[in-house]
Amino acid sequence: MPAQAKSQQTSDQSAFHNHVSHALREGIMWSLFCLSGYLLLSLFSYSPLDPGWSYTGPAVSVLNSGGPAGAWFADVFLYLFGIFAYLFPVMLSWSAVLVFRRRNPDDSVNLNLVLVRWLGFFITLASGCALAALHTSNLAVTLPTGTGGALGSFLGGHFEASFSRSGSSLLMLALFLSGFTLFTGVSWFTVMDFLGGMVLGLMRKTQLFFTHRRENVAAKRARQERVDLIKKEQQKSGKRKQPRIEPVINAPKASERVEKERQVPLFEADPNSELPPLALLDPAKQTVQSYSPEALQAMSRQVELKFADFDIEVQVVAVHPGPVVTLFELQLAAGTKVSKISSLSKDLARALSTIAVRVVEVIPGKSVIGLEIPNEYREMVFLSEVLQSDTYESAKSALTLALGKDIAGNPMCADLAKMPHVLIAGTTGSGKSVAINAMILSLLYKSKPDEVRMIMVDPKMLELSVYEGIPHLLTPVVTDMQEAANALRWCVGEMERRYKLMASLGVRNIVGYNRKVRDAIKKGEPLKDPLFQPEPTEIIEAMEHPTLEPLPYIVVIIDELADMMMMARKKVEELIARLAQKARASGVHLILATQRPSVDVITGLIKANIPTRIAFQVSSRVDSRTILDQMGAEHLLGHGDMLYMGTGSNIPQRMHGAFVDDNEVHRVVKHLKQAGQPDYLEEILQEATESVPGFPAENGDVEDSDPLYD
Repeated sequence: MPAQAKSQQTSDQSAFHNHVSHALREGIMWSLFCLSGYLLLSLFSYSPLDPGWSYTGPAVSVLNSGGPAGAWFADVFLYLFGIFAYLFPVMLSWSAVLVFRRRNPDDSVNLNLVLVRWLGFFITLASGCALAALHTSNLAVTLPTGTGGALGSFLGGHFEASFSRSGSSLLMLALFLSGFTLFTGVSWFTVMDFLGGMVLGLMRKTQLFFTHRRENVAAKRARQERVDLIKKEQQKSGKRKQPRIEPVINAPKASERVEKERQVPLFEADPNSELPPLALLDPAKQTVQSYSPEALQAMSRQVELKFADFDIEVQVVAVHPGPVVTLFELQLAAGTKVSKISSLSKDLARALSTIAVRVVEVIPGKSVIGLEIPNEYREMVFLSEVLQSDTYESAKSALTLALGKDIAGNPMCADLAKMPHVLIAGTTGSGKSVAINAMILSLLYKSKPDEVRMIMVDPKMLELSVYEGIPHLLTPVVTDMQEAANALRWCVGEMERRYKLMASLGVRNIVGYNRKVRDAIKKGEPLKDPLFQPEPTEIIEAMEHPTLEPLPYIVVIIDELADMMMMARKKVEELIARLAQKARASGVHLILATQRPSVDVITGLIKANIPTRIAFQVSSRVDSRTILDQMGAEHLLGHGDMLYMGTGSNIPQRMHGAFVDDNEVHRVVKHLKQAGQPDYLEEILQEATESVPGFPAENGDVEDSDPLYD
C-alpha cells in the first residue's frame, strides 16, 4: 500500500511538471513573438529625428511607434548593423518556433546545435553587413551609418584594403551562404532543387497548356470542316443537279492588287536604238484570287472523294495553285492504271463541277500523276509581265519568243533559233492570233532591223496587216497566195546562197559567219564576196568587188497555212519541208499557224520536220493527235491556254499565253515606223526566172498553170 501511494505521488508530480513545462513553453513562445513584433515595429517606424543613442535633440514628441525605448533600440541596432538589424526580430521568431516544436519535455537541449546556430547567425549578420557596406553604401537611405551599419563599414573597409573589392565580395558571399546554412539548417542545394523543380513544373504546365489548346483548336477546326463537308455533300445529294453558271470575271476593284511598278527599260542602248520602250505596253492589272491553305485542303479531300466514287483510290500528295489552273499531284494505289483515269476525264469534270479537267499522265522526275483543275477566278497574263521578267531579259538570243506563264505562274520564253521552227494550231477564239502577236512583239523588243528581218503572210488580210511599214519587214505583208509561194521559193534560194557563203568561209552556221565577218570588218579587212560574178559585158577592172556584211535572221510568219495549202498544196508542202530540213543553220526560221488542224493541212511531211508545236484549244481528240500526236488539247480552256511541246520532248507543257491588245500593237508599230523606214526587196514576191536547186523555174511549173484556178 505504501508503494502504491508513492507511485501515485510520482505520477502526479510528473503530470504537474509536464503541465508547467508546456505552459512555460507557450508563454516563452508568445513572449518571443510579441517581442519580435515590437522590435519590427520599432525598426520600421525609425526616424532620425527621435532622440536616441546617436542623436540627442529638443524633440518634444517621439515619432517611433515603439516609444522612447523603441527609438533607442532602433537607433542602436540600425547604427551597428544597418539593414541587417531586421535579422534580430527574425531570429527571435525562429527561436519561438523552435521552442514550440520541442513538445516533449524529456528531450534534452543540444547545446552544440544551439551554439552552431548562433554562430551561423552571427556569421550571416557580419558577412551580410560587410556586403551591404561594400555594394549599397551609395543608396539614399536614412540610416545612421549606411546600409551595412558600423559593423559592415568596419569589416568591409578592412577586408577591401586586404583583398580588394572583388575578393572581399567573394569571401563575404561565401561566409554569408555558409552562415545561412548553419543558422537555418537549410541546404542551398535543396533550395536550388526546389526552385528548379518549380521552374520546370511551371514550364511543363505552360507547354501542356499551349499543346492542349493547339490540339483543341485543331480538333475543333477539323470537326467543323467535316461537318461542313458532310452538309455540302448532303445538300448536293438531296437536290437535283443544277446547270453550273461560270463566275463572271469583273473589272478589278479598288481593293485589289495595284498595278505593278513600272520597271526601267530592259536594254541599255544608244539614243538611236530602234528598240521600243516598255512603256508602250499596258501594265499588268491582274486580280489575285489565290486559294487559302484551308481551301486547298478541302479541295484535295473532295478530289479524293470523287475518285472514290469511281472505285479508284488516290492520295493528294501536293497541290500547285497557278494563275489559271491548279495542279493536284495524285499518288495512285498499287495496280491502278493511268489509262483508267484518263478515260474518266469528262466524268471527273462533271463530278467536280468544272468545265474540263486534264490528266497529266507523266510528271518528269516523279512517280505521281497530275490533275489540272481550272480556277474559279482566272488571272490574265499580260505581255508586259513576261517582257519585264528576268527570264526574257537574261536571254541572249535575238530570236527569244515570249510565250506566257506556266501553270505555277513563272514567265516562260523560248528560243526560236533552237526550235528551229514552230507549228501553231487551234480553233477560232482559242488565242492563236494573240499568241502570234505576242511572239512578234517579243522579237521586235529583242532585236533591231539589222538583226532580224521578217516575211509575213496574212491570207485573212486582218491579223498581220497592222505591221505594214515597220523596218523589220523584207517585203510588204503578203496577202496573195501566189506571192506567198514566191516568197517561200525566195527563202529557199536565200538559204542555198547563205550555205554557199558559209561553206566558202569554213563556218557551220550563221552565228559563226556573222562573227567572222564582224571580226574582219573590225580589223579593217572586210571579206570579199566569193559569189560575186560580174556581167561579161562589164569592165571587170572598173567594177568594185562587193564585200560581205553580217546576215540577219529571217523569220517567215504564216498566219493561216490552210489557205496556202488549198492554193498550191504540193508546191507549198515541198518548200516548207525544204526550209524546215535545212534552213536552221542559215538563219531562216518558220512560224506556221492554222485554225484547221487536219491531216491535209498539217501533213506528215511537215510534222516530221517541225518537232516544236504549240496546241491551243481544239474541238476533238483527233485534232489534238494531229498536232501533238497525243490527246490533251481538247481539254484546254481557250483564251490563250496552250500546250507547248519543245524539241526533244514528247511531254507537252501547259502554259497560259500572254495577252496583247490591239492598241498596244498599234503603239509599238507607230514607234517603229518613226524610228526607221522599211527596205523592201522586190524580187521576193516576183516569179522566179531562175531555178532553185531542187525546184524548177516558175515558168516550168505546170501544177498551177490551169487558168481556171488562177
